[in-house]
Amino acid sequence: MLCHRLSLAAGLLLLLAPLIPAGTVFAAPGAISAAVSDPARPASDTSQDANRKPVQVLEFSQVKPGDRVVDLIPGGGYMTRLFSKVVGSAGHVYAMVPTELLSMRTTADRAVKDIAASSHYRNVTVLRQSVQAFSPPEPVDLVWTSMNYHDLHDSFFGPADLSKVNKAVFEALKPGGLYVVMDHAAAPGSGLRDTETLHRIDPEAVKREVTAAGFVLEADSDLLHNPADDHTRKVFDPAIRGRTDKFMFRFRKPLRSEAK
Repeated sequence: MLCHRLSLAAGLLLLLAPLIPAGTVFAAPGAISAAVSDPARPASDTSQDANRKPVQVLEFSQVKPGDRVVDLIPGGGYMTRLFSKVVGSAGHVYAMVPTELLSMRTTADRAVKDIAASSHYRNVTVLRQSVQAFSPPEPVDLVWTSMNYHDLHDSFFGPADLSKVNKAVFEALKPGGLYVVMDHAAAPGSGLRDTETLHRIDPEAVKREVTAAGFVLEADSDLLHNPADDHTRKVFDPAIRGRTDKFMFRFRKPLRSEAK
């Protein structure tokens, strides 16, 4: 029976091999579980774990030890701390706080400044740059943004020119690098209608904008899908806050050999 299962697994890997970029290395489960169970994480973070499912989310992002990561619009630093521990001392995390956000709220970088100053997170650097032209100090393996992509379309961001934002992300990544977008889902077909009012975005609008910059959609996930959310409430409504229907997309910058 064991041999039969191994044969099936080997056959499945052969079928999937053409779909997986050469050189792809997936995060060691041990690094992820250690990051989530890190005793330095504050209660304000760990209290969110049941809804945010960090183990599975990190697995989906494919972050691994040694990676260079940009946490784009990091908020309170929930993901910044996790990325810091997964990538370890051989990796680095850039917590990128847009100047557009700082101009509206001068304390927008306070949480990640405190993280970067902590001895527990020596591999974290705070960046303050325009979201339309951000450029990390080195090519990176992963750009991550969670529950903020929709904001880029809103008036307090300008709104931002998403063609420039996504192109800047594309240029910041190494060939084969990943861009992961998580956000609150709006009603299908709504496009950008609800970004300012409900703080939601149609997943199809995100796909169109990101792939227009040259990315390939590699995977999506319904891990944080909530069928009880009917997409009509603002995400801050106490009835749904923290439990909104969310989508996750993993986009890949093609390898040079794949470029058209």
